Amino acid sequence: MSRQVRLLEAELGVRLFDRHGRGMVATEAGLAVLRHAGRVMAELEELRASVAGEDTPLRGHVAVGMPPTVSDLLSVRLVTAFQERHPEATLRIVSAYSASLVDWLRRGEINVAILYGTRTGSSLTVTPLIEETLALIGPPTEPPRAGPVGADDIAGLRFFLPSVGNGLRTVVEHWAEATGASLDVRVEADSYATLKGLVASGRGYTILPVAPLHGDIAAGRLWHAPFAGPAPFRRLLLATPADRATSRLARYAVRTIEETTRALADEGVWQGRVLAGTGGGEP
Repeated sequence: MSRQVRLLEAELGVRLFDRHGRGMVATEAGLAVLRHAGRVMAELEELRASVAGEDTPLRGHVAVGMPPTVSDLLSVRLVTAFQERHPEATLRIVSAYSASLVDWLRRGEINVAILYGTRTGSSLTVTPLIEETLALIGPPTEPPRAGPVGADDIAGLRFFLPSVGNGLRTVVEHWAEATGASLDVRVEADSYATLKGLVASGRGYTILPVAPLHGDIAAGRLWHAPFAGPAPFRRLLLATPADRATSRLARYAVRTIEETTRALADEGVWQGRVLAGTGGGEP
């Protein structure tokens, strides 16, 4: 054990580590000190960034949380942007569902999050990102639909959908109720991999956003057809904590996500209505 740690324990009057024959493990007090130290280091890096020139590459750490399907779309482009603009910065990408991301934002464990439209309360600052359009996803064993499909066209189809209570399932059910569509749901699964695997096997259909399935559709393992009239959609939001300042690195992550979202929509990969601006002025 280093002398500095023992001096810190003496100064604080608590034990920071439990020692044993195989090493040592941080105590609860030690973990609390580590969290505070992390925040102090982050503040120090932000102080350096605040006096640096606009063209100066930044150092420090930023953590960005995303739903798994969005991470598949954005991660490579986000990492590329950071490596080119701020190569000395450390970027952490966390994949989780919205409820966990909201909790981690509030606790300061991540700096930015992409959330599916949800009530976040006043503790977060949110900006609309994109309204993601859902489509009918069909198997390669059936011929692709020639054009948009209506409520009557899906009557009698066997569907695989997320379980009741899942946000995506709620969106689909509200759309079905509004349009009079009948959904014959035979299997429920909350995993995208499971849903697309079931459809690819020729056993039925699903209703999902096209973007996370883009590779499978391009390879002919699946096909998609838009819905006629009002299509089901879900809104994605960009969120940052409202009770503390957003660092320059976090603002750069936000701007990069907005620009990447618009580029993917322009390329036809991410289907929907882009809501975010392109920002401006941030490094």
